Amino acid sequence: MSTQIEKQETETEEQESEPAVESPGEKRREQKRQRQAEREAQRETEEATLDDEETVMLKVFRYDPEVEGKQEPRFDDFRVPFHKGMTVLDALIYARDRYDSSLTFRHSCRQAVCGSDALFVNGRQRLGCKTQLSELDGPVRIEPLPHQEVVKDLVVDMEHFYDQMHAVEPYFDPDEVPDDDLEEQRQTRENREKVKMSTRCIWCGACMSSCNIAAGDNEYLGPAAINKAYRFAMDEREGENRKQERLRIIEQEHGVWRCQTQFSCTEVCPKDIPLTEHIQELKRESVKNNLKFW
Repeated sequence: MSTQIEKQETETEEQESEPAVESPGEKRREQKRQRQAEREAQRETEEATLDDEETVMLKVFRYDPEVEGKQEPRFDDFRVPFHKGMTVLDALIYARDRYDSSLTFRHSCRQAVCGSDALFVNGRQRLGCKTQLSELDGPVRIEPLPHQEVVKDLVVDMEHFYDQMHAVEPYFDPDEVPDDDLEEQRQTRENREKVKMSTRCIWCGACMSSCNIAAGDNEYLGPAAINKAYRFAMDEREGENRKQERLRIIEQEHGVWRCQTQFSCTEVCPKDIPLTEHIQELKRESVKNNLKFW
C-alpha cells in the first residue's frame, strides 16, 4: 500500500514538472516576439557600427491612408551606410529591409529600363536606380512624383498617365504588309535615326510630373504620349490614313498646342529624349497637314 502511494506521488510530481502545452497561436506569437527582439538587437548593433562608417541621411516622405496615425503626410529619417556606386534605390532598399518593412516604393529591373522607380529626389524627377548618392547633397530628400495622387509613401497612381499614353493609339497600322510572313517591313537607316530617340521612352512618368501644363490641365496628352505619337507618325512604315488620324489626335485642343516650350520634360527625361523638339516638330507637321494651296 505504501509503495502504491509513493508511485502515485511520483507520477503527480512528474506531471507537475512537465511544461504546459502551448497552442499554435501562442507559438506563433512567441516566434514573432523572438524575431522582433532579434531585429531590434541587429538594428542596435548596426547603428553602433554606423558610427564608425561613412553614412548618408535620407528624409523619406511617408503616407498611408489605411493606417490610423499615418494618414498625415510626414518625413521619416533613415541613416544608411554609404559606399561607392550606391544609388538612391539601394539606399531605400536598405532602409526598408533593415529599419522599416512598411516603407513602400516601386522598383523592378534596377537597370533604368522598367521606369518603375521614378521619384522626386532633392527637388528633381529622377530614376532611383540611376541616381548616384555621391552626386547629391545631403540630407537626401525623397518624395513621390508631384502632380499625381499618392497611393502610399512613394507610390503614385499611374492610371491617368497610362490612359494618356494609350490615347494616341501607340501601334502600327501600315497600308501594306509584305506578302511573305517571314519578310520584314523594311525601314531606311535615315528614318530609323530620325525616330530612334523617341523609341527609348520607358513610361516612367517623370516628364509628365515635371510639366506645368499637365499639372493644370488634366486632359493635356503630355510629353510622353506626344512623344509616342511622334515615334509612329514619323516612321515611314506608318500607313498614310493612320498618320492622318494620329495627327488629328495630337492637334486637338489638349494636344501639342498646349505645350509652352518650357523644356522641363526634356531636362528630367532619364533617357535623354528631346521631348520638346519632338513636340515642336509635330506642331509643324500639323500646320503643313492643314495648309491648302487652292
